[in-house]
Amino acid sequence: MPDAAAEPGTAATRDAAEGAEEKSAFSHPVADPDTTAVYGDHPDQVVDFHVPRSAGGPGGAAPVVVLLHGGSWRAPYDRRHVSPFAGFLARRGFAVASVEYRRGAEGGGAAGGGPVAGRWPDTFDDVAAALDALPALVRQHLPQADAHRMVLTGHSAGGHLALWAAARHLLPADAPWHLDRPAPLRGVVALAPIADLRAAGELDVCGGAVRQFLGDGEVFEERRPYADPALLLPTGIATTLVQGRADVDVPQAVAEAYADAAARAGEVVGVTLLEDVGHYPLIDPAADACAVVAEEIAQLAW
Repeated sequence: MPDAAAEPGTAATRDAAEGAEEKSAFSHPVADPDTTAVYGDHPDQVVDFHVPRSAGGPGGAAPVVVLLHGGSWRAPYDRRHVSPFAGFLARRGFAVASVEYRRGAEGGGAAGGGPVAGRWPDTFDDVAAALDALPALVRQHLPQADAHRMVLTGHSAGGHLALWAAARHLLPADAPWHLDRPAPLRGVVALAPIADLRAAGELDVCGGAVRQFLGDGEVFEERRPYADPALLLPTGIATTLVQGRADVDVPQAVAEAYADAAARAGEVVGVTLLEDVGHYPLIDPAADACAVVAEEIAQLAW
């Protein structure tokens, strides 16, 4: 009888595949930006800019991809781990603005003393401030780009932040990040996003990251209307989710919960499901899934 650990479809096999995908995604050298700008006084309040390396579209100024990295909103994961993906997009003809933001502390509350997820409200303060500053920063640092053709994308926790940033006009009126009108975006492409905080919390996504970020119990319920994209619908902004069916870090059910919430709100959200793809190939330039992501962005950008 075969060893169960080696049989296709077992947990061990899925974990091995996910490990190989993660190793591949993190094997690329850091892609240095062409320039870096600040949008605040904190060391994490910076944006890396990558100029387009080719003419990827029908001509004219390049569209801007605003990239929000993932990593469970935790401090060890910064924008450097998605810099190869940023470089990949630049080679496809996009101008890229990779946003850094404040994340959780290195320790002091997570299980086993590990890093805590997110900083309330600093993480949201930073994403809102960066997006508000970007049009002027793009004009200054990416003169070959069109600040009026901006697509927001993010991976995992960054996917959550991308969906949230596109929905700021739907935040409660007392939210400090509230906008009076929709952000001037061509669209959002969220990659394996933590898109529905209640669903993600119930599934214990990323080791309880959601409850660490927002708090638990009554605090979670109080903060959720200010933080959960699944409650901020319909946005009126073209939105696509790209999700690997084999993702064990942020399962497909989380994306489906968001898409279902959008449908109930009368909005159609595109969901691109990729067979035999886990969490990391979406940002891995060596993976076919990464090319699919670039095509989804191109459909909104050009």
